[in-house]
Amino acid sequence: MSWTEIGSEEELRELLGEVMPRAANKERVRLHERDRQWLAASPFCLIATSDEAGNCDVSPKGDPAGFVHVIDDTTIAIPDRPGNRRADGFRNVLKNPHAGLIFMIPRRNETLRINGRARLVREAPFFDEMIVKGHRPRLALVVEIEQIFFHCAKSLLRSSLWKPEAWEPDPLPSHATLVKELQHVTESLEELEQYYGEAYSKRLYG
Repeated sequence: MSWTEIGSEEELRELLGEVMPRAANKERVRLHERDRQWLAASPFCLIATSDEAGNCDVSPKGDPAGFVHVIDDTTIAIPDRPGNRRADGFRNVLKNPHAGLIFMIPRRNETLRINGRARLVREAPFFDEMIVKGHRPRLALVVEIEQIFFHCAKSLLRSSLWKPEAWEPDPLPSHATLVKELQHVTESLEELEQYYGEAYSKRLYG
């Protein structure tokens, strides 16, 4: 198999053309009221980080809508919740304090993108405002905004992400089966099915 690789920005621009003026001029560095409204309505975001060698990670974060705390017009905080403790993204931030975030709202095809400098905070007064179901976060990712803009809807429209009628039947086995097949675990499949069953959702904050 052979392919033709692009090796320069000049080649890329020759293929794609110049960026449209609306897209080139949409970047901002401070939160607008519409950005605040979007963050208040968003229950989900993706956080991209990399370490000092460029090894990348993308981590999903979700909570009730409005879980992102706006500190001021240029700073936001994202609470951490109990998870698997890998902390891949957090470890990246300690080595390379940059992060890219995409905030989504169900049924909306646009996304809000924020890029900026990130740091980990283990205690701050605003932690009291990020309590969910009695859970006060042990740490938060604080991001100083360097770039913010709304991203167009084309990718989500192409994917029909929010259209149930376009969803295919689930082609994969249960998560417990995937864990048993792909990870080194000692539990039986039955034990894993029980762990990832109905009780799993009851342990989201504990």
